[in-house]
Amino acid sequence: MRRFYSPQPLAASRVTLDGQVVRHMVQVLRMQPGDELELFDGQASFRARLLETSKKQAHLELLEKLPELAVSPLNTHLGQAISKGDRMDWVIQKATELGVNAITPLYTQQGDVRLKGEREAKKLNHWQQIAISACEQCGRTDLPEIHAPRTLAVWLQERQEDLKLTLHPGGHNAALADRQVSSAALLIGPEGGLSEMEVNLTQEAGFLPLSLGPRVLRTETAPVVALSLLQHWWGDF
Repeated sequence: MRRFYSPQPLAASRVTLDGQVVRHMVQVLRMQPGDELELFDGQASFRARLLETSKKQAHLELLEKLPELAVSPLNTHLGQAISKGDRMDWVIQKATELGVNAITPLYTQQGDVRLKGEREAKKLNHWQQIAISACEQCGRTDLPEIHAPRTLAVWLQERQEDLKLTLHPGGHNAALADRQVSSAALLIGPEGGLSEMEVNLTQEAGFLPLSLGPRVLRTETAPVVALSLLQHWWGDF
């Protein structure tokens, strides 16, 4: 059954959708009145029936509330240095599938992407849509929070998680699995790595270096591997 996200709370028996979700439902998938689908709003998920459509709106009837996918016991916040092209899109998509709770795109000294004003707002909205699409695909009812980009220094000051990790060559991982952890912050640097000053900042903020083995992973590969490990140690893998 196809899944769609409703930006409005599903609090009544009938709901009207508009915008991008309707274009995808009607123009791309060519769904027709009478078709059934799954609709979720970030809090709950329902089986629904399409009643009527137009180019701009879709009217649906909620049929029954569906069982929710269990949320991971581990709360994870990913701080990801912004990368070029579609690599950042890929990170957000895969991190969402892996159960991340929040993602903050980061400006770093050796990062090569700088966004300002309207361009930053458009990119943030694009990333939020990537996360929504990933939730539609993987069965999540809850949406990860995609924060506006900020500098690494500001992000470090905000962290209050139980465990704070930086992907860094020469780090460790063997002893971490023995800890009791309910929340974790994970920092992934840019393709060129963090500067010496930034590494010092992470250490001052209580971040521990985490190694993923002898091979240097790309900035879009590292969070997928690291989040999988964290979910295996303390989450639902």
